[in-house]
Amino acid sequence: MNKLSRDFYLRDTLVVARDLLGKHLVHETKDYRIAGKIVETEAYTGPKDKASHAYGRRRTVRTEVMYDTGGVAYVFLIYGMYCCFNVVTGPKDTPSAVLVRAIEPVEGIEHMAKSRYGIEPSSLSPGQKLGICNGPGKLCIAMNIGKAGNGLDLCGSTLYIRDAQNEPFDIKTSPRINIDYAEEYKDKPWRFYIEGNKYVSKA
Repeated sequence: MNKLSRDFYLRDTLVVARDLLGKHLVHETKDYRIAGKIVETEAYTGPKDKASHAYGRRRTVRTEVMYDTGGVAYVFLIYGMYCCFNVVTGPKDTPSAVLVRAIEPVEGIEHMAKSRYGIEPSSLSPGQKLGICNGPGKLCIAMNIGKAGNGLDLCGSTLYIRDAQNEPFDIKTSPRINIDYAEEYKDKPWRFYIEGNKYVSKA
């Protein structure tokens, strides 16, 4: 299965954000297994990063999981309704994380289609196929990742990331999305994506 080890997550956040591209995010229960290839990430590097939830070492009920040892899930709500899935990185008490922004469906498309649109995969339009996981809120809906996933150990058996065989790909970088409030940090090129992948949220 080639599940990623703890050591993978204990490295520098920017390195982890790049290296997650091409890996498979997996949600497995007794009823199903859903998997998608990670095609877009964003790094949030901790207390000095004005776009990070842990900026200034902010420590709240929501951000507490960011202070855990790397390799756990940080799932939070945006707009009070959409979940975002993040990977906590680095050693304990160094609050940093990688947001997974988009995935390409690999396994369990029938569950994704029902979760996102309430229909069978055969009924998906071309636009629905491309839009099924091309954003952080969308992928959490498609993969049934909710607030219950917050704090889950990614080295466990329910929510995890596995290595995968891929054709060679090029990695592009850009500033992160929707963080205009972050002053000089809004221009940091800490968004990473697979060039030419049609499931990326924004080329």
